[in-house]
Amino acid sequence: MAEEHAKPVVAIIGAGPAGLFGAEGLVKRGVRVVLLNRDIKPGGLAEYGIYYDKYSIKEGLRRQFRKILASPDITYYGNVNVGEEGDVTLAELRQMGFAAIMVTVGAQGTKWLGLPGEDLKGVYHSKPLMYHYNRLPPFSEQEFAIGKRVAVVGVGNVMADIAHWLTRDIQVDEIIGVARRGPAEVKFTRQEMEYIARNFDLEALDAEIARVADRLRAVGQDPDEAKNYILSALSRQALDPVSATRIRFRFLSSPRRILGNAEGGVAGLEVDDTELVLQADGETRARRLDTQAVLDVDTVIFCIGDKVSERFGLPVQSNEFVKNATPRYPVDGESYEVFDPATGAPIEGVFVAGWARKASKGQVGLARKDAYNCVEAIMQYIGALPGYGASAAEKLEARLAQLNKPLVRKDDWRRLEAVEQQKAAELGVATFKFKSNAEMLAAMGLG
Repeated sequence: MAEEHAKPVVAIIGAGPAGLFGAEGLVKRGVRVVLLNRDIKPGGLAEYGIYYDKYSIKEGLRRQFRKILASPDITYYGNVNVGEEGDVTLAELRQMGFAAIMVTVGAQGTKWLGLPGEDLKGVYHSKPLMYHYNRLPPFSEQEFAIGKRVAVVGVGNVMADIAHWLTRDIQVDEIIGVARRGPAEVKFTRQEMEYIARNFDLEALDAEIARVADRLRAVGQDPDEAKNYILSALSRQALDPVSATRIRFRFLSSPRRILGNAEGGVAGLEVDDTELVLQADGETRARRLDTQAVLDVDTVIFCIGDKVSERFGLPVQSNEFVKNATPRYPVDGESYEVFDPATGAPIEGVFVAGWARKASKGQVGLARKDAYNCVEAIMQYIGALPGYGASAAEKLEARLAQLNKPLVRKDDWRRLEAVEQQKAAELGVATFKFKSNAEMLAAMGLG
């Protein structure tokens, strides 16, 4: 016990990929970890962000996470929300005396463009929809009114996932992918588009490429090369269609406002035409023109990235937690230390990793690398401290015991996994998830 308490204790907030790989890295360096998770299950976006039917990818990640959480040096508390309005505040955790705090809460905020009409019925951000079809409470229990003609703003992999759901599950009539830039700068991968490529309206794609071709050539972009990349999704791996959904694109178009109808719903999306302006570094930016068009849609979904929460308890600038611009503990030239502009100094002992450090940046592989780098920064910091605050874990346990809610520990989570696996076997399906926290707590005997 004396040897165990001699180990430094680090609190990690958030049990997504960055938090779990961060816990793994710290344990390997002789650190005890207390892992606090808002959700009941660990996994974060690996559990609730990857498309729900990618069973082998998800199960492969779950195996890695089970192995990490098997360490006796990791204490897990699920169903605990940390934040200014949560069960425990970040300020409270700092006062407990942890050697360091690693924030890996992801980008919990929602980024909007601030357009007129964003409050209309039928206007959504992609994140709640992803959580809905991946059965994350409480989003799993919410109803979303999706119409027949949907504008999806953004042309990255999140747009591809949302279009996947709209095409193969909801089976809408039409999807329009709206992009400020042109077809040469789409961000989706061919692999993600293979799920929906056979629903492309090829005549509409030809017409759209022709419509913007001169503006592409003006900045040295090849319209045919851009079109061929999009069409490369029509490979042998492309899935056969299950609906008559028509998918087309509207490039070089920036949303201006969302038009409403008498019932408070969406009647259309007005967009400004844009042109590309070549920058000194070779990149382009989109500049609005004086011409507009109205897209005939009844639903608008924004797939434009995320931002961190301003209610978590850390300073925020430009949608991100503020990092120390001149880090004391840099790793690969990057800063992992949180900085307070009000005091002009780092927030002592608080580090960020994953999407909490750089919102919407990369997927699981990058989260792992970022977490390991953050571990290196934390170890540099701990090495400079005279004490490690080994009593902090006991203080946290006492504080959590005061909450009027069930705490989910590792044994509880394992019991839940076993129950859901049994349910899947009984139903003859690849996977089963309870859709509410109450059902999960009851399955664990914590209800």
